[in-house]
Parts: sequence; C-alpha cells; structure tokens
Amino acid sequence: MHGSASPGWLLVALCAATGAYCLLRMRSSVEEQRSAAGGEALMGFGMAAMAVPAAVFTPPDWVWPVYAVVFGAAGLQALWAARSGRHHLHHLVGAAAMVYMAVVMAGSPAHAHGHAASGTPLLTGVLLLYFTGYVLLTGVRLIPVATVAGGGPGAPPGGAPGGAAGTDGRAAAGWGDRPELARACRLSMAIGMLAMLLPL
Repeated sequence: MHGSASPGWLLVALCAATGAYCLLRMRSSVEEQRSAAGGEALMGFGMAAMAVPAAVFTPPDWVWPVYAVVFGAAGLQALWAARSGRHHLHHLVGAAAMVYMAVVMAGSPAHAHGHAASGTPLLTGVLLLYFTGYVLLTGVRLIPVATVAGGGPGAPPGGAPGGAAGTDGRAAAGWGDRPELARACRLSMAIGMLAMLLPL
C-alpha cells in the first residue's frame, strides 16, 4: 500500500499500538466501552497488517476478500449498534473504508502496494474529507480546557485528573475508561486511515 518502507513501518507501529491499547480497554467494567474497544482493536490490527511494506511481505490474493468479509461484518455490527449511539456511525465509516481498500487491492493486485491510484476518485475523496474532518474535530476536542480554581463553571465535573479521587470523594474513571484516551485512540486510527487512503 505504501511505496516507502519507513512510513509503512511507522503506520504499522501506530496502528498496532492503538489496537493493543484498545484490547486493554476491553477489560473495562462498562459494557459500551468494551464493545467499542473490541471493534477498534480489530480496526487497529487490521490496519497494521494492511500497512506492512510490500518489500517485507506481499499477502496472497485470498487475503483481500477475507478482509472485505471481516470488515463488512464489523460494519453491519456497527450499523446495528448505531441504534443506541451515534458514535457507532464512525465505526461504520471506518469499516466501510477498510472494505473499500480491500476491494481495491483485490481488483488490482499488481498495484496493491505501489503508487498507482486504482480506487474510485469520488469515493476516495469522500473518505479523505470525512477522516480529515474527524481528525480536526477530535484534535480540537483533545485540547485541554482551562479550569477555574476552586471549581467554578469551567471546572471539570467528577473527580480529579489522573484517576485520583476528587474533592467530592468520588473516584474518577480508571485509565482504561478515560474518554480522552479513547478519543486519542480513535484520532490515531483516523490519521492512519488518511495515510492509507492517500495512495489510492
């Protein structure tokens, strides 16, 4: 998928690390968190495997239809889960992008890891716009908001940062349940998706 080995390995490392963190998030006591983390772990490891430079390993032709089936099923599961929460629609778009890339690779195996643009320009453009917007929006949401000392309107609700007990005695969420870490995980995968879609 990538012509140069160095960016390919960086992408493999980013996606594999994100997938590993998502596996750890599956130990959460919150059902919704576990479900989302499982889909994101699958996405992270799938992207890592797809990004391995061709000079190291060129997958056999049967791999791409398997990718399409696996991520097609993940997309259907995300569509079903979207009934209870809109954030599952992002998982649906991610799964659709993986199916799209797998179909492109299956249709042009000679260019699977090259520079040739073999995808549908309109669909590639729509996916690039979506993930660019997602990266920008999520990046802005991760910028820390200034807090007011003493707990005014700008103070965060709940406990103190870092998982320590807050001033009201309640314990904050554990590191695996922290929404900003889950958001950073999704941001990393969206950046990886942009890098994988650009050569198509």
